[in-house]
Amino acid sequence: MQYRRLGKTGYEVSEIGLGTWQLGGDFGAVEAETAEEILRLAQRAGVNFWDTADVYGGGLSESRIGAELRSAENVLVATKVGRSAELFPDKYSRAGIEASLRGSAMRLGRETIDLAQLHCVPRAVLEDGAVFGWLDDLKRDGLVRHWGASVETIAEAMICLRQPGLSTLQIIFNIFRQDAADELLAAAQEADVGIIVRLPLASGLLSGKFGKEHRFAAQDHRNYNRDGQAFSVGETFSGIPFETGVDLVAELATLVPEGWPLAHVALRWILDHPAVSTVIAGVSRPAQLQDNVAAAERPELPEKTMEALRAFYARKVRPRVRGEI
Repeated sequence: MQYRRLGKTGYEVSEIGLGTWQLGGDFGAVEAETAEEILRLAQRAGVNFWDTADVYGGGLSESRIGAELRSAENVLVATKVGRSAELFPDKYSRAGIEASLRGSAMRLGRETIDLAQLHCVPRAVLEDGAVFGWLDDLKRDGLVRHWGASVETIAEAMICLRQPGLSTLQIIFNIFRQDAADELLAAAQEADVGIIVRLPLASGLLSGKFGKEHRFAAQDHRNYNRDGQAFSVGETFSGIPFETGVDLVAELATLVPEGWPLAHVALRWILDHPAVSTVIAGVSRPAQLQDNVAAAERPELPEKTMEALRAFYARKVRPRVRGEI
């Protein structure tokens, strides 16, 4: 496993991180034994950056991580705050943010949270700016070591980048959502802000394993939010209609290097952008984590492939993305 610096946190984080939304059971039940096996495999594989949130399974993801941290070494945990019913969408306060983060710290079994991230809070809250001051206060108080923001759009990311205390940005960035490469990544590097990439496989589309007939579990956001019914449409299949995405994947498969699984191309493409610190891919089975780690061990993609993927996005994909990017 290779490691990269996570912006001004100074943390050295694994190129492949672990997203743990699934460990909260929000995509379908993940048994406790399976969750434990995934977390222990992550340690053995050198995956030292784990991303969670207070709302994943109502705290279940954090609790499962906390149980494993009792015996884990050198694991960095990032959690998120701001999407619970007590705060979202318009009840934000310093006391509320602090209470939520103290709950997370308790479930994680840590006095200080390594990284606390705003969790896709409304743009109006970011523009108001008070929330950033509250996080600065909580850092001074020792509840968090560093703070960042997980955002849905490039405009929101740019608002956050104006904040001196910001250490990280978590963004949607993948072959089906490439716009951050235009200006945002360079701006983050200039500000020494670490980039955490989520949805690297566009909710699984870029695994190449789905047909149009595939059906997702009722509690899976790929079922109940496929058209943005519950939250931002960009969080599901990167804003692309599912059936359209399946067709695009079939075309995309003709552009990948011979012998490369599509999922490996998708992960390697992200890592070939130097501004990216880590990619958090969610898994519900240990084998998926092993495959993600294997992707990071591949060499950089040929420049001709990178050029072809840029052109494919501009011509075929970008016009079909719904919602603000």
